[in-house]
Amino acid sequence: LTGKEALTHFPSLGPSASSAQGKVHVKQCDLLKLSRKQKRLCRREPGLAETLRDAIRLGIVECQYQFRSERWNCSLEGRTSLLKRGFKETAFLYAVSSAALTHSLARACSAGRMERCTCDDSPDLENRKAWQWGVCGDNLKYSTKFLKKFLGQKRIGKDLRAKVDIHNTNVGIKAVKNGLKTTCKCHGVSGSCAVRTCWKQLSPFHEIGRLLKLRYDDAVKVFSTSNDAVGHSELAGPQRHSHSPKHPASPRSTDLVYVEDSPSFCRPSKYSLGTAGRTCSREGNCDSMCCGRGYNTQSRLVTFSCHCQVQWCCYVECQQCMQEEVVYSCKQ
Repeated sequence: LTGKEALTHFPSLGPSASSAQGKVHVKQCDLLKLSRKQKRLCRREPGLAETLRDAIRLGIVECQYQFRSERWNCSLEGRTSLLKRGFKETAFLYAVSSAALTHSLARACSAGRMERCTCDDSPDLENRKAWQWGVCGDNLKYSTKFLKKFLGQKRIGKDLRAKVDIHNTNVGIKAVKNGLKTTCKCHGVSGSCAVRTCWKQLSPFHEIGRLLKLRYDDAVKVFSTSNDAVGHSELAGPQRHSHSPKHPASPRSTDLVYVEDSPSFCRPSKYSLGTAGRTCSREGNCDSMCCGRGYNTQSRLVTFSCHCQVQWCCYVECQQCMQEEVVYSCKQ
């Protein structure tokens, strides 16, 4: 999340007195690998340390799900080395981390886990109605504002890598914004919608992860070019058919961008453990994942619940069945 090492684990808050919770909160902030400014912000925001932990877990789980069938499976092994490079995978990590933090902050506000924010406080009629009916909209406005401050984003002169990291971070934030949906609740007699309250609610994070994976698949390789009109360098990528061939195209604000071609991830390296021993689908991705080394075939018996029936009144009774399953795994 910080571009250093986003995977530090620390104990959760347990039930205790208010003063003791405050001390635990400060200790948890100190355990995180944050900059000095970020630690100050963390200490001033009770609930933020827990939210950071939630965001880290959310980002890791979603990244590993989206890349479960790829050569690079978002393993924690090699993560620190990967964050130092400008690969497509690095771009995804920055985007999914910022998206997870934006999403977690907004949800923490509406759930009452943060002291300095609450429900969506946009000054419109629908939000006031939602408050009256006891509905709490996700506070994306606060989370995005706080996140920009927390990350300390500012324009970096000619540092290409810094520009790329900020761009990909903003792609993640924008993906969460684009997933903001309007949810409505009916209050009419007998469930009718004669009276209705609507509020803004974030999409499930899985939908955001799927969108970012599509952005990864279409990521744009960029370089730095000078813009004489505004007096600083900008990111530039390949030509698009709608642009003049004399001028490189700027990446769109929704494009993930990278500066280095990725390694193959086939063999163990400082970036990953390789693909040896990974399970694959014979009809799907074995040839690609196993990098031409071939794959082993193994049969095993698996147990599962079957012939389930609902018994009066309130439980389900199942039998245990067994079936043979064929597993394919990449050779060394």
